[in-house]
Amino acid sequence: MQAKLLFCFSILMISFFGCKNKEEVSDLNYFNYANPEDQYTGGIKMIPIKTPAGEFKVWTKRIGNNPKIKVLLLHGGPGVTHELYECFDGYFPKEGIEYIYYDQLGSYYSDQPNNNRLWTNNRFVEEVEQVRIALGLNKDNFYLLGQSWGGILAMEYAFKYQKNLKGLIISNMMASAPDYNKYAEEVLGPKLPKEVFEQIKTFEKNKDYKNPKYADLLFKYYYTEHILRKPLNEWPEAVNRCFKHMNPNVYIYMQVPSEFGITGDATLKNWDVKEKLKTITTPTLVIGAKHDTMDPKHMEWMSKEVQNGQFLYCPNGSHLSQYDDQKTYIPGVIKFLKDVDNKSFISKK
Repeated sequence: MQAKLLFCFSILMISFFGCKNKEEVSDLNYFNYANPEDQYTGGIKMIPIKTPAGEFKVWTKRIGNNPKIKVLLLHGGPGVTHELYECFDGYFPKEGIEYIYYDQLGSYYSDQPNNNRLWTNNRFVEEVEQVRIALGLNKDNFYLLGQSWGGILAMEYAFKYQKNLKGLIISNMMASAPDYNKYAEEVLGPKLPKEVFEQIKTFEKNKDYKNPKYADLLFKYYYTEHILRKPLNEWPEAVNRCFKHMNPNVYIYMQVPSEFGITGDATLKNWDVKEKLKTITTPTLVIGAKHDTMDPKHMEWMSKEVQNGQFLYCPNGSHLSQYDDQKTYIPGVIKFLKDVDNKSFISKK
């Protein structure tokens, strides 16, 4: 993988120097690894995090160098990995966007303590703040992009620390777990063949999540429609690797295994911040997709509730619309980052 990335970067360097004029290349200095530590590790930094259960380390990796646009990526799950974002390697470098991969505590490349009292929204928010400080991100360059659970974390961070943000991207996440549950139960479920939905609900009622038939039904009828709209044998390697690396302990504790809402004893079951959205003044992009597990109309409403928001709609996308609707998702994110940076961002309320 490392050799592949180095090869890709070499090609991008050739393209970059061939297409840009000398002044632009000099100004950007995108591939400058003047910091000896960054060069030695290839941009990887293990950041110590203080928690109520002691000190642990989380994994980060910086790609590129842009003093004005630095995007910290918050992965979903909880308990999956940064690998869901690896498609950004094909787009962000040639746009001069610096971005930082980050595995949250409990995820594969970071420490994985076996302590459920660490898996709270507030604790994760403080972790993100410690990562921000360690990486030297501030209101002049710090963009936060969170998808799914990462969107929850991004919202929660903004409620407390938006003074540190230059821009916020909430991707494929509603502002209410109860509303998400209702959408899954009343809209997505009935779209399945009736007998399939009834079988899935029976498995979930009996908490028989490990039954192979349950997984077969989800993969065949649900995941390829609402998670990533491609046949399973065409799913990107990075996505498969991400799910292979998932920490089920964190995921189940905060969400439970059900794909039809956050239910049972999950700590996120009653999470709802709809009334707090109006307190967000940071330029905000909310991303929704037609086939998502999340209600795109709800996410469009969110973009109007924040004080300075826009909505990006992915007509061909699902929950991982950075893959199944790249032609909409990637240009939309890039435009937002650059519009905020050059002060041409206009709220569309």
